[in-house]
Amino acid sequence: MFKDVLNLSVVTFNAVWGEKEKNLNRIKGYIESAAKRGSDFIVFPEMALTGYDDEAEKLLEEKMQFKLSETIPGESTDEVAELTKKYGVYAIFGMPEKDPADPAKLFNSLAIFSPDGLVGSYRKMHLPAPEPNWAVRERYKPFILNTPWGPVGCAVCYDSYCFPELMRYYASKGCRLYINSTALAKCHGKGLGTTTLEAGVIREGIYIASANLGGVDLYNDFWGGSSIIGPSRKTWEPYYYAGHKFTDDVAGESVMFTATIDLSLATRFLFKYNPAVEGTDWRPEKYIEMIKDTLKETPLIKN
Repeated sequence: MFKDVLNLSVVTFNAVWGEKEKNLNRIKGYIESAAKRGSDFIVFPEMALTGYDDEAEKLLEEKMQFKLSETIPGESTDEVAELTKKYGVYAIFGMPEKDPADPAKLFNSLAIFSPDGLVGSYRKMHLPAPEPNWAVRERYKPFILNTPWGPVGCAVCYDSYCFPELMRYYASKGCRLYINSTALAKCHGKGLGTTTLEAGVIREGIYIASANLGGVDLYNDFWGGSSIIGPSRKTWEPYYYAGHKFTDDVAGESVMFTATIDLSLATRFLFKYNPAVEGTDWRPEKYIEMIKDTLKETPLIKN
């Protein structure tokens, strides 16, 4: 039987653009601090290791992301792995990952750690502008992290806000906790982040740990608003166990939020057997046929 009660931390992190060593030192400091305060699991934002913003006018080889990218495992992940082993914690942070088979190919990735050290990386599946300027899309698979609290689904930013298929897949595989490492900037407007994450909690019946960049990067101003959201005792309502909504006045402050959550409240009711319909309310066999129908023609909308 899986454990239910988890001490979880999320960090609103103002990455210093292009200063990998400085950011790594701070990531390690937060992990150590969180562990000493009793956290089991610490989540950092997308691209926390290097900063996010792209210099569009530069060639790939001249871009910050290319120059500071590393393979996973690599120098930075080796340091963090030693720390998670020392303190017996799980940790996740975002970074530009160099493909070991092709050093000219980069991914927008999460480095994922357990008390045994590095577990692997999740490579972002959906890339909004300007990320295709330096990164390529993951072609292979989602990433489920196995823990004593059950499977945990990992995703990055755009994956969460615009593509509910990934969150739903994780919930269907038994995940009661979903990780959203994000770099959501104010240029994306006020509704995108909070609305979609709250909808995910309501729809899938799971917890979401969301860690966002906060403050000015190179030119973008990021919302902050890291949070731990989950099912409420009230039907069809999300509850904030820690942190802020993206648009709260104080959301951009650099801070770590920690909460003790009870994953037994993650009902995932859409995916459980319903005797009234002799199956689950969720009907994947129908959706497969719908998607196959879509794929008969290239699903592009052309102006």
